[in-house]
Order: sequence, then C-alpha cells, then structure tokens
Amino acid sequence: MAGAEEHVIRDVGRTAPATLAVGLAAIAAGLAAADAAIVRALGGSVHPFVIGFFRAAFGALAVLPWVAIRPGVLRTVYPLQQHALRAGLKLLALVSFFAAFSYGRLTDVTAIAFISPIFVVLGAAAMLRERLTTPTILAVLASFIGALLVIHPDGDAPMLSMGFALVGALLTALIQLMLKSMSSGDRTDTLVVWNLLLTAPMALLPALLIWSTPSPWEGGLLVVQGVLGAACMALMTHAFSLADATIVAPVDFLRLPLVAGLGYAVFGEVVGPATWLGGAIICGSALLATRYSRASAAERNTDL
Repeated sequence: MAGAEEHVIRDVGRTAPATLAVGLAAIAAGLAAADAAIVRALGGSVHPFVIGFFRAAFGALAVLPWVAIRPGVLRTVYPLQQHALRAGLKLLALVSFFAAFSYGRLTDVTAIAFISPIFVVLGAAAMLRERLTTPTILAVLASFIGALLVIHPDGDAPMLSMGFALVGALLTALIQLMLKSMSSGDRTDTLVVWNLLLTAPMALLPALLIWSTPSPWEGGLLVVQGVLGAACMALMTHAFSLADATIVAPVDFLRLPLVAGLGYAVFGEVVGPATWLGGAIICGSALLATRYSRASAAERNTDL
C-alpha cells in the first residue's frame, strides 16, 4: 500500500510541473497571437524597424534587474562578436515577421512561420551532420506541400508578406542552430541575456534612420506590444524549464486558431480551406520531423 502511495505521489510530482508548463505555453501562445494582431494594426503607419526597436528595448529592460542581481549571468565562453551575430540575426528575423504581419494575412504568416522547425532539421543535417531518417524526409516534404497550399499568388502584397515570412522562418532556424551549438558552452540564461542586451542598441540605429514620431495611439500600441513580447519570452523560457520540449513545443501551434480568430474579429480576415489544410500539414509535419530528429539523436547517443 505504501509503495502504491509513493508511486502516485511521484506521478503527481511529475505531472504538476508539466501541467503548469503547458498552461504557461498556452498563455504565451495567446499573447503571441495578440502581438501579431497589434503589429497588423500598426502596419503601414509604423515601420517594422521601429516596431523591432520597441520590442528589443522592452526585452532589454526586462532582463536589466536580473543582470543587476546576478551579474555572473554575463559570464560567457564565447566572444562578443558571436553573441552580436546571433542578436543581429534575431533582429532581422523579428523585422521580417513584423513586415509580413503588416502586409499579409495573419493566419497565412503564422502558418508559414511554423516551417522554422523544418529548416532546423535540414540545417542540422547540413551543418551538424545529423542523419535524416526516411520519416523525417517525408515530414519535410509534407511541410513544403503545406506551405504551397498556404501561399496564395493573388496579389503583390500577400506574396511579398509570404516572402518576408519565409525569410523570418529561415533566420529563426539559423538562430536555433546557433543556440544548439552555443548551449554546450554557455547556460541558457546567459545566452538569453546577451541576446536581449545586444539586440536593443542594434535596433536603435535603423529605427532612427527612418524614425517618425508615433501618434499617442500608436505609441500606446507599441508599448503594449513590447510588454507582450517580453512577457511571452519569459513565459516560454519558464515553461521549457519545467517540462521537456516535446511537451511544451506542440502547445505553440495553438497560435494558429487564435490568430485566425483575432484576424476575423478585428480585421475581417476570412481563412480559406487551403490555409487551414496547409497550416495543419505544416504544424503536424514540423512536430513529427522534430520528434523523429530527437529520437534519432537519442539513438546515436545510446549507441555511443
């Protein structure tokens, strides 16, 4: 009897953090959907570089107290240039997605953004010499079929936004590959802090070159967007610290229906069957490709 009770207690102890992690990731998905809607509302009146600066500035402000309390978090084994390169790529990825959301349909851009894990799998095979299994290759092919369904060649603006979304997804994958490599030398919190501290000054210069003072309404939206971005990052970081990525990562796909709902309610955007089908294929393929890739890596480690 005592043994059974101990088993139940252990199960509850494992389940509670995972449940909390899923809840935090779901809240983060909701905030990310609201973030996308705000960027869409600002589209055409505020340049993506200015939006990027506000996002980066609030991210830096969020970690400054952390650095003040724990200055040791800045200790790194990598040169500043390597952190700066990753921060620069992060800024370009943000601006690409902001440009895509400004000029394209929210659901289409979000669906294309989910191709990023597929690019990570392909990049790991090309750059880190990770083996591609047959199921992974099939998942990759399926994701690109999904992308073709989502991309609508029905006007210059939507096609331009899809191009920005693809660039953003590719840059995000490159950043993830850099993180994968750099995490062997630095702790996750060190990598996060350096990224946020360096992105803000990098974002300031291009923002100043095209600066026009936002109206009070636009300024308010920029502040809210910056706060949402910082909160989303904090929630996802905490969620990944509580549970395995295989539990947390799939919750992010909740963004697609949430963004679709906001797009319809706020902007009157109607999502067609092709986008739903393509988005579902992309999300499923990305999830499967990531899981097969991790399983293959675990197998190799066991063999070693």
